[in-house]
Amino acid sequence: MKIAYSLKQKTKIAFLLFLIMACTILIRVLEDRSIKNMEKAFSSLYNDRLVPATDIFYISEKLYAKRFLLETFVYSDKNKLSPQQLNNKLKRYDKEIDTLLAKYEKTFLVKNEKNHLTELKVKLLENKVLEKNILLNAGTLDKSALRSLYDSSAEQSFTAISSLLSQLTKIQTVVGEQLKEESQKIVMGTNLYSTLQLILAIIIGVLIVSIIFASNVMNIRNDKFNLN
Repeated sequence: MKIAYSLKQKTKIAFLLFLIMACTILIRVLEDRSIKNMEKAFSSLYNDRLVPATDIFYISEKLYAKRFLLETFVYSDKNKLSPQQLNNKLKRYDKEIDTLLAKYEKTFLVKNEKNHLTELKVKLLENKVLEKNILLNAGTLDKSALRSLYDSSAEQSFTAISSLLSQLTKIQTVVGEQLKEESQKIVMGTNLYSTLQLILAIIIGVLIVSIIFASNVMNIRNDKFNLN
């Protein structure tokens, strides 16, 4: 009877230990997944938000440089650049902008961001056409007519492009904030898994003490039985 009771108790303890082991493995798997998700979130925050935000700033900077050159050419009476020289400078800036855009397109883009980027590329192409038109007419139009041509087309084009760049910058902030919140949730989940592991460790410790105590009690009873 005592042997059967002892076997039953040991079976219960073994089953409980098996459950604890399974829970520990599951928690470990979930914890590893959380760490990978956290690494992914931080990587995305840097590669898909921080770097593009910097690239957008550089695009804005080069766009402003183009606008300054064109306005100086149209409005300044002391302009020293010929249409061909100005065209070469504008082309150099266009090439740099295209390089930054190609780099930006390789990052992860949300739907709204894709739409704005597509629109930006269209506006940049339109801007190139307008610039070319101004340069082609620079030799035939007087200053007043050339300024009117710039005011009626190029200035609005630059303003529209600047607005799109501002919207893309705002998207970086919004999505970056979402990634930050996601990272915080992952950290909370990881802390929870660590707490569960601590609880399981305590349970295992209690079980070990219980097994040792139960074993000592059985040994004492057996010793008394043998003495009798």
